[in-house]
Amino acid sequence: MSKTEISIETPDGAARAYKFTPEGQGPWPAVIFYMDALAIRPALFEMCERLASHGYFVLLPDMFWRLGPYPPMIAEKVFNDDALKQELFGKYMPSTNPERVVRDTGAFLAYLARDPQVSGSAVGVTGYCMGGGMALRAAGEYPDRVVAAGAFHGGRLATDEPNSPHLLAPKIKAKVLVGGADKDGSFPPEQAERLKAALDAAGVDNEVTIYPGALHGYAPPDMPVYNHEAAERHWRELLALFDAALKA
Repeated sequence: MSKTEISIETPDGAARAYKFTPEGQGPWPAVIFYMDALAIRPALFEMCERLASHGYFVLLPDMFWRLGPYPPMIAEKVFNDDALKQELFGKYMPSTNPERVVRDTGAFLAYLARDPQVSGSAVGVTGYCMGGGMALRAAGEYPDRVVAAGAFHGGRLATDEPNSPHLLAPKIKAKVLVGGADKDGSFPPEQAERLKAALDAAGVDNEVTIYPGALHGYAPPDMPVYNHEAAERHWRELLALFDAALKA
């Protein structure tokens, strides 16, 4: 397994990112891994290494790169410290937005098209928490590249806002898998229903489900609400999605 820190030129500057490759000789199909709000840290490296071990070139971009270097966030500390929570919601998360995500993703896709370790032009995407919306946005804005999109305990996927991810459904060509969290205020049942209806109406091959008993943040292993059963279900379903779309 190989992990390498890289820099990717975007229209707004140089973005920090990491690439993970399996053992052996490539090239391999590529996946973009969109981080959750706690950003780049060992738990995400662990997840990307696991995904790469199944035969994928995994790109983990730092979506907060515009802020410059920052220390890894520790989930337990952040959620128990009001000052750290304020910094997360008031400084880190506002450093990106839908328009920046689209510009950044275009640069990431261009990078993948140039890297000789990547096979083909088809790409999979997966995202967690805020990254779930980024994954759906990537599928909608780059339909000729993104063939499979996963979103897990994603929030605000089908809101009344004019840039809500579900409004991109008519543009999506990828197969979409959404694994929502149970009793999640950022993705309540009405949003799940709205997202499902939009994808169905657009003819998108999709599955929108809620994982029973799994709370927002169930997948990363360092989260206080980590749920092993739900996390393993997410891995089974995500790998099946990517294997069918990228390895068939």
